[in-house]
Amino acid sequence: MVELLRDISMILGGIFTILYFYQIIYMFVGLIKKPIVLEAVKQHRFAVLISARNERKVIGQLIESIKQQNYPTDLVDIFVVADNCTDDTAAIARSAGAKVYERFNQEFIGKGYALDFLIREIREDYGREVFDGYFVLDADNILEENYIAEMNKTFGHKHNILTSYRNSKNYGSNWISAGYSLWFLREAKYINNSRMILGTSCAVSGTGFLIHKKIINKNNGWIHHLLTEDIEFTVDNVIQGEVIGYCHSAILYDEQPTRFIDSWNQRLRWSKGFYQVFFKYGRKLGKKAVAEKSFSAYDMLMTVAPGIFLTMASFILAGLLLVFCLFNPLARSGVLGALKEMFGFSFAMSYGTMFMMGFVTTMTEWKQIHSKAWKKIVYMFTFPLYVFTYIPISIVAIFKKIKWVPIRHDIAKSAVEIRSTQ
Repeated sequence: MVELLRDISMILGGIFTILYFYQIIYMFVGLIKKPIVLEAVKQHRFAVLISARNERKVIGQLIESIKQQNYPTDLVDIFVVADNCTDDTAAIARSAGAKVYERFNQEFIGKGYALDFLIREIREDYGREVFDGYFVLDADNILEENYIAEMNKTFGHKHNILTSYRNSKNYGSNWISAGYSLWFLREAKYINNSRMILGTSCAVSGTGFLIHKKIINKNNGWIHHLLTEDIEFTVDNVIQGEVIGYCHSAILYDEQPTRFIDSWNQRLRWSKGFYQVFFKYGRKLGKKAVAEKSFSAYDMLMTVAPGIFLTMASFILAGLLLVFCLFNPLARSGVLGALKEMFGFSFAMSYGTMFMMGFVTTMTEWKQIHSKAWKKIVYMFTFPLYVFTYIPISIVAIFKKIKWVPIRHDIAKSAVEIRSTQ
């Protein structure tokens, strides 16, 4: 029985390593190769879409950062959907210079529905062809002054969808905000940047992306309404044959949760949303990966595939063995010793892997992380703990019914103020 336990553990670990080994290659590509740099085809006209629900504290700062872009102001129109707001978000956005549409709908709740409403209103008032592309931002974002100009350089080539470098306003708040921040920095530098270099499709992550009007017109608006509308949008477009691009020089700042309850609720929704996407699109992704030999489809399948299932399989196996021990006391000491050895080894390997991810990201992105040096060092060690909290979150998400819940945002800083944070 002990040997069987060890064999199964080795098999599960081997499967997981084989499936995700390509991400190690991604890391080396990100370390060795320089980001792709393109020249602008022309100066395009853009609509900036902002979905906001009770965001009075931060919406004005975002709009100001858009208005201060090093890009012709007559080519950028700012649109806000004040979605089920009970505060003065709409009034503040209007006074800051945005065109605001108010939406009140308690039946269809979520960012996807708000975006679809906003796009339909814009197309009714401005037509289908006025804007070359549509930026999608969150109300708590702040843009570096060259953000739109840099995205414009990559826009208009072969990519109809672009994502950008996602940095954070509040890396140094605590281990939770730092965990988010390192995760998104790694995703930008060592996942999407590497995908762009290798010519495979990138993935949209929440905010800071640009969509060509061709995609909006083809879909007749925004059609993705699962709990993670961003990854659903990504997967659906990869299945349709789109190759999503990435602009490393376009930097956006995002506010991260600092309370564990907020982080729990947000990542619970993300985990549930990933399951939804997997069960809705997993078969199509697998078919495309095999039939068309599409690495992008395989990559997205591994992105949304519940890797936690392997972890759960280990827990189920351990549970069965514990039950076995209850009915076979003679085997108890050997099995419990093997379990202790297995979980100790797994924890050490997992912690070491996550620490190295955080370490490499912190070292290479040191200047982009706006926090005190000692915090950058300390939070490399807490990063694996942040990742480990996904295990109970992912398990709960399988069984619990999840609804979209807004996260409160309070930090109103300019890009200059963020960069000066020490």
